[in-house]
This record gives sequence, structure tokens and C-alpha cells, in this order.
Amino acid sequence: MNPQPRPLPLDLTAAFSRFRAADPERLHFAAHSHAYWPDATRDAQIAAWDDAARLVDEKWDTVLDGVWPEVAYGIAQHLRLPDPATLVPAPNTHEFVNRLFSALPVSRTPRVVTTDSEFHSFRRQAERLAEDRLIELRLVPAEPFATLAERLVEAVRAENADLVFVSQVFFNSGFALDDLDALVTQLSYGDRLIVIDGYHGFLARPTDLSRIADKAFYMAGGYKYAMAGEGCCFLHCPPGFAPRPRNTGWFASFAKLSSVQRGVPYSEDGWRFMVSTFDPSGLYRLRAILGWLAAERLDAAIVHAHAIALQQRFMAALAQRSVGPFSADRLVVPLSETARGNFLVFEDAQAAEWKDRLKAVNIIMDVRGSRLRAGFGLYQNAQDVDRLIERLRSLG
Repeated sequence: MNPQPRPLPLDLTAAFSRFRAADPERLHFAAHSHAYWPDATRDAQIAAWDDAARLVDEKWDTVLDGVWPEVAYGIAQHLRLPDPATLVPAPNTHEFVNRLFSALPVSRTPRVVTTDSEFHSFRRQAERLAEDRLIELRLVPAEPFATLAERLVEAVRAENADLVFVSQVFFNSGFALDDLDALVTQLSYGDRLIVIDGYHGFLARPTDLSRIADKAFYMAGGYKYAMAGEGCCFLHCPPGFAPRPRNTGWFASFAKLSSVQRGVPYSEDGWRFMVSTFDPSGLYRLRAILGWLAAERLDAAIVHAHAIALQQRFMAALAQRSVGPFSADRLVVPLSETARGNFLVFEDAQAAEWKDRLKAVNIIMDVRGSRLRAGFGLYQNAQDVDRLIERLRSLG
């Protein structure tokens, strides 16, 4: 894909007409949480239903041998993965988290190193296992951000970790680890499992995994910037690592379903992490998204540039007159920091109250603790930001 330069921010709102028309007055600035779906996904959803009616039992051949390979190819293109066969789908990333935990040693207590700012799909499970001493868990503070990579490497080496789990972009700040190559190279050792949570990075920031595809797992999904909704997550599995996770779905040997099963066979590619029966409609939607992006000649670099342009427009207006927590001095990651995602995070003790005030005037943002998150995506244009500023100022 060789996207053509075009003026920023973009205006692709016509492609999101159904979501936007559902509530024309809603100002949805939570693309980091649940992005609007393009209209193309509605036809994809209907196609999934029609295939089920047309093929019944045989729909899985179409899903797994037709829809998924197209999705995997598109994902691999965006992430610069050498081989789409290293990818595997699942309804959610927690499926993958459990499988990764189930691949750790059993002869001793596995050692896990992560940060104190991971999303709950990993944090909750890790802390619960640590409660019963089924893993040894070390948390590395994400802040100060400038020294995070260095401190993470030091902790992993000191603990001789079996599993390292870290976000590409942190959900509660927007800070991004922008040199995954260097980080993974320093973390890599033996059969250590290195996992990058890319949910806030995939199709939000340019990501090239080509040089670390043989060393690190990478997980993400369609709920946020991929704009495909629920039920379509994926994991890149580096060859040779965790060949037989104990938590295993029966699709992990789907190719041998018709033959007599002896033992517990596994695929040697990413399919070794495959789940069991799932709702495939999310894959249809994700295929439609990837096709739409290709037709529009859009990639993560353009998506990110669009979001940054909207952020700059937003903050420029607030520089003239701030509103409540929305000011440059409240930003957790400054606008000048290039290592950030497609959302802005404002620190404020009354963040929860502000979220409710915003909702009362049909502005949708969300809160994590004392941090208010404002997210920007392809379904917004410059006029939406101007409307947002006008409505914020009406709150005083």
C-alpha cells in the first residue's frame, strides 16, 4: 500500500453515516474505547448471516479457509509480519492471556514481569494468580515514562522472567513505547515469552513487527481503532514459542477433526493458540474494514496523523480558553511528546464528575480513576472538534 498525501485532518464522515445518523447530536470522542463502525460493516454482518443460512454446518470451511485468511493477510500487511500463518483469531484477548499463562513452567513457580498500567484483561488474571502464589508477579511502575523501557529490562533480567507482558500504548495515559525493536531485543532470552499488548496501537500508530516477529507475541483486536466491533481479536505467535499451551481449544487441531484423534495434537503455526467454537461475524466485519482501508489507501500512519491533527486543533482552541480539566497543564502525556497514542488523557480529581457533566450534554468521553480520556478517530472531522469546543464552553 502506498497511500497518497492528502490534507489533514481528513473528512471520511460519509463512510460512517449510519452510526452518525443514529444520534446526530452526539459528540463521541471515545475512539480509544469503542470506535464507530463504517457502513461497510453492516453489509458484512448480513453476509455472515447469509453464509450461515446458505452453508449451515459447512460455514466453517468458508470462515476458516476463506474469511480468516483474508483477514490474516490484511493484518499481516499492516503490521509488516512476514507470514500471516503466525496469526490466530479469538473472541477476546483474555482467551490468549489464559493460553499464554498455561504455557508457563509447572516444575516451579513461573516468574512474570509487567507494568502497573496494563489493561484489566491481563491485570486481573495476573493478580488473581499471584494471590494464590501460582505465579510470582513483579510490577514495574510505568511512570516516569522516560525511563520505563530501561527499568523494565532491568526488572526482567533481575527476575529472570518467564513471561513479560507490556502495552504498546498504555490505556490510562496514552504513552507509547515507540521502539519495540530495541525493547524486545533486550528482553529476548531463551524460551522467554514476550507479549506486546497492541490493542491501542494496532491501526492507531505505525507498527512494524518484521524484525521482532520471531521473538515476540503481539495481540490486538477490532473493538477500537480497527472499527470492527466485538469478537474479532488476534494474536501473532512467534514460531517455536509455547508450542503446546495447556489451555487449548479444540480448533487447535481442526484440520484433523475428521480423523481419529490420538493424544492432543497441535498445529505448528499460530493455530496452536486457536480457540473453540465462536461467533465468526466479527471476522466478516474486520475483513470489510481491511478492504475499506485498502480501497481508501489508508494505513496506520495516516490514521495516526489524522488523530494528531484533531488533537492539535482541540488543544489550540483550549489554549485560547480552557474548560475545567481540559488544559495543556493537565495532560498526562504532553502534546509535544510524539510517543503517544490517538487519545489525550487529562488528570483531574473530579474526572468522574466531569464525565457525567459531559454525558448530560451528549459528549461521550470516559474515565480511568482520576483521568479523563478524549479519543480521536477516522469517524470525526474538524467540524466535530469545533462543535466539541463550542459545547464544552457552554458548560462554563
